[in-house]
Amino acid sequence: MRLSANFTLAEFTKSQTATRKGLDNTPDEEHLANAAALFENVVQKVRENFGVTVINSGYRGPELNEKVGGSPTSQHCLGQAVDIECPGIANADIAEWITKNTDYDQVILEFYTPGIPDSGWVHVSYKDNGDNRGFALTAMKEHGRTVYKTGLIK
Repeated sequence: MRLSANFTLAEFTKSQTATRKGLDNTPDEEHLANAAALFENVVQKVRENFGVTVINSGYRGPELNEKVGGSPTSQHCLGQAVDIECPGIANADIAEWITKNTDYDQVILEFYTPGIPDSGWVHVSYKDNGDNRGFALTAMKEHGRTVYKTGLIK
């Protein structure tokens, strides 16, 4: 099943942890509809602009989310979020492009190291109900803890 012209449901739900632990990572109809909206409105546009777009983390059912230590309120569990990279493109540039060219709920430049273009990844979420907040954040480690700072810190 396709979520958009260049992305399949299998790519979005693939998980080494789920495979290794024998977990079913199939989204329900609501989460599938959320995923289709995310891909049509954001991820496909990234692909059309930058080329090859790799999904690092997509849908996570509740059991998988718990096994990977995800937040219980993660938008990954609703089919509304994906972590991506585009080979050869700085993750900071991808995050910035998304903020300027798409409607989005959150863009988080995660664990990016300035001067190392392929460090970290880009988390992006989208809500199909029109309630997108347009938050741009940077996640980084400080004193061994993950902190979120407002804006894209490059």
